[in-house]
Amino acid sequence: MAERKVMVLDSDDLMHPNTGESNFNESAYYNFYDRNRRVGGFVRLGNRPNEGYAEMTVCLYLPDGSVGFMFKRPETANNEAHNAGGLRFEVLKNFEHHRIAYSGKVCVLKNPLEMAEPALAFKNNPHVPCEIALDYRAVAPAWGGELREKTASGWETIRNTGDPSAQFAKGHFEQHGHATGTIRVGGGAALELNFDGLGLRDHSWGPRYWQAPKYYRWLTMNFDETLGAVATITVNRDGSEHPGGFIARKGHPNVNIVKVDVETEFAGEQKLHDRIKVTCHTEQGGEPVVMTGKVISMIPLRNRREGVVTRIAEGMTEWRWGDKVGYGLSEYLDHLTE
Repeated sequence: MAERKVMVLDSDDLMHPNTGESNFNESAYYNFYDRNRRVGGFVRLGNRPNEGYAEMTVCLYLPDGSVGFMFKRPETANNEAHNAGGLRFEVLKNFEHHRIAYSGKVCVLKNPLEMAEPALAFKNNPHVPCEIALDYRAVAPAWGGELREKTASGWETIRNTGDPSAQFAKGHFEQHGHATGTIRVGGGAALELNFDGLGLRDHSWGPRYWQAPKYYRWLTMNFDETLGAVATITVNRDGSEHPGGFIARKGHPNVNIVKVDVETEFAGEQKLHDRIKVTCHTEQGGEPVVMTGKVISMIPLRNRREGVVTRIAEGMTEWRWGDKVGYGLSEYLDHLTE
């Protein structure tokens, strides 16, 4: 049998062919946090060309505890670029330099937990202008890719034969980065700042339904430009668990995480994650890595399909690893109607 392995190609930083599944998705995502100004957020575009729209998300965690948020499903008929709903991503140099731009509005929520009922939240809170212009530069190698097979022509994608409705992403990679630029929220006496913060981006392609996994936990961390981590665990509908993630150290190859244990304290009426303890075992063996997190700002997001209500809870989180302090997103996906 030919050699097979999960790997990332240089071309994976660009758009992929639409493979025709009704739920084909190609998404790019960037998160970022400026620890000095206590502001951060994430942006995402997911093209669904065979369903005729894109998923566009902008989320900003503001210094006063409020959150500026916008979600749209702008029409799109192709998968040529990530450019929809006022949000645009540009790849200036593969795996090294990207650009993020948004021009539109955000809904500013003094109580971000109101987004559990999005129709009411959008109706009852002000919508203000928002401009984002960030350069996003890599600080570590990318991790992940797609299962590929070695052939005489090189490494080639393996044809997808699984049930598309049960899949979440055929290809996926992640990479730590450094974002600099400007963010402006509001007119008049607007919040306008020069942004300088660390973060993580990901890129996924292939069939996706948010309802495909039973649940997952995705924890991203940046401690400084020399140290970052991602820890994740996904539980499938058949009960199988898939831990993963990596530790990124400047000047060194990424180290795979092979086992993840997540302990969570939930809080409030919505039972949202609040405190986290994650224990990671790496492929190198030795003592496990233990990190603890405290959510400093939370917004619960929602996706519905065929009667299933799925919550994706997005917590900007302060992380501690020994005496190191870092920041990143903790994302918990759960189904509320099952």
